[in-house]
Amino acid sequence: MSRFARREWGPLYAAVRTELVTRRWRAVAMTLGAVCLTSVFQVVQNRPWGYGPVQAIGSVRAEDPLWEALLRTPLSLFVPALDLPVWGALAQILLVFGIAETCLGRPRTLLIAYTATLAGTLYARVGIALGPGAPLGLGLPATDAQVVDTGPSAAVVGLAVYVCWHHRAWVTGAAVVLAMAVEVLVKCNLAGKEHLAAIAAVLVVCAVRSWCQRGSSSGGRREGRTRSGAPAIRS
Repeated sequence: MSRFARREWGPLYAAVRTELVTRRWRAVAMTLGAVCLTSVFQVVQNRPWGYGPVQAIGSVRAEDPLWEALLRTPLSLFVPALDLPVWGALAQILLVFGIAETCLGRPRTLLIAYTATLAGTLYARVGIALGPGAPLGLGLPATDAQVVDTGPSAAVVGLAVYVCWHHRAWVTGAAVVLAMAVEVLVKCNLAGKEHLAAIAAVLVVCAVRSWCQRGSSSGGRREGRTRSGAPAIRS
């Protein structure tokens, strides 16, 4: 078990520890800001005067015009679901966003989080257009057009998968994907399918980055062989 833990989480632990020891709270400044912003949205949306404004700036539904949904999507990362305990959302953001920020940096963390959330948002529209009878269970009932999107959870799931790929924590990444698949099998709802859409989008990003890295490595090896070998013969 100790060998498995070192192999699976050793590089990730080392990266997180180095950043926290070196930069302390500054290493997770964005994460702390995200936790505070999510807490503010939770408090405000549970007030009679605050529910409407929060919905107007950060809640996304498939029935909304696309341009309006795209404008709201960035802030929707920080609007927690009303029917779920907010402490769970805050703990997820603190843990996963914090690890991602220390390992990936702030720009890439935000980019992956937004990509995952946007994938879920766009999938909802496609799924409703396909209808509940679509093959492979890809469709959604028309009533889901009125359901608010997942909020921070799609970003959290997407970041977890990307961090596992980045640090080669294959078993942990597979466990995250399996857990989301089981969620859909047990409770087939919009949130669960949006989580799978977020994972699919992040896996595409991982595949593209792997392909680019292999191309760069093979190009470097070819260049090295050319420089170390005999001069090219010119005709």
